[in-house]
Amino acid sequence: MIAADPTAIPEALARSRELVLAHGYNATAYQILNPGIRRWFSPAGDAVVGYVPSGGYRVVAGSPVCAPDRLAAAVAAFEDDTHRRGRWSCYFAAEERLARLLARRGPLDRILLGAQPVWDPSAWPAILARKASLRAQLYRARNKGVVVTRWPAERATAHPSLKRCLDHWLAGRGLPPLHFLIEPETLGRLYDRRVFVAARGDDVVGFLVASPVPARRGWLVEQTIRGPGAPNGTSELLLDAAMRHLAAGGAAFVTLGLSPLSRRAGVTPPPQPWWIRLLLDWLRAHGRRFYNFEGLDSYKAKFLPQAWEPIYAITSERRVGLGTLYAIAGAFGKTPPPLLLLRAVARAARQEARWLGQRFERGRPA
Repeated sequence: MIAADPTAIPEALARSRELVLAHGYNATAYQILNPGIRRWFSPAGDAVVGYVPSGGYRVVAGSPVCAPDRLAAAVAAFEDDTHRRGRWSCYFAAEERLARLLARRGPLDRILLGAQPVWDPSAWPAILARKASLRAQLYRARNKGVVVTRWPAERATAHPSLKRCLDHWLAGRGLPPLHFLIEPETLGRLYDRRVFVAARGDDVVGFLVASPVPARRGWLVEQTIRGPGAPNGTSELLLDAAMRHLAAGGAAFVTLGLSPLSRRAGVTPPPQPWWIRLLLDWLRAHGRRFYNFEGLDSYKAKFLPQAWEPIYAITSERRVGLGTLYAIAGAFGKTPPPLLLLRAVARAARQEARWLGQRFERGRPA
């Protein structure tokens, strides 16, 4: 009996993949193929929308995927279908192209989620020449014997060494595994993605997954995972290998994706109620225990992006409300947000107990 090809595209995904490879413009476009994403098709079959139902909303992964001259019609058809079903829509991680179109439709409301850094990868060698600290990180990893190679999808798909790295990385996060646009389980659906693997000898110590953004001749660095035993500089060495490979393939656009709450795009946030401003400021200042927004923003900025693009959450309602935010949180958590918060607190308590135990063991006399 011949084993099934693990990289074969299931029929249910093939139609979406064809549209993404032909028209995917939003950095999140390829992510609509990830597990847990539902897909809506336009009546003409020329557009697809990836979304998650949550709290009376359809939370959309970025933007409809279609030809540029069909975007307005696709949005209108999706909105009509959504309202017929008694739901609201929220376009999460929407970029400027969709924001401008939706503003013309009105009425709507939006939140500035943050910014995504972008590069032309052909400029990467010049960036390294300007940043001695980046070069030092690359040297540090190389001196520890780390070598990065690209693995074909058929080798990387569900590979146990990569899965072991991912499990180790997830165990160290402040939050339980999240989904939607930060879905960790990509190794079963690599398809057109590029996978770069860092190893020391025979030991895999990290990997990077890049997803295509075809309409921009670009790529989204969807995951950068450090496994056990990864020396300092491993993540930087993975990105260096990816930038050089993608530039050699003719890419003109690379992004590390959304940096939540970042102000680096330099745009004025849309007017928001006081309580939303207070909530975002509180998360920026005090949310580090569960998600280090400032640390992630600084990490992405150290690679000297050539630009930062604003990223929005846009709702078909007149005002973003608690229901909108509840639906977004539910889309990522795959569970009611209060339960997600309880799990996060329990996880934090277990981590603190484990760290205290490790400190106690190190402090005991031999």
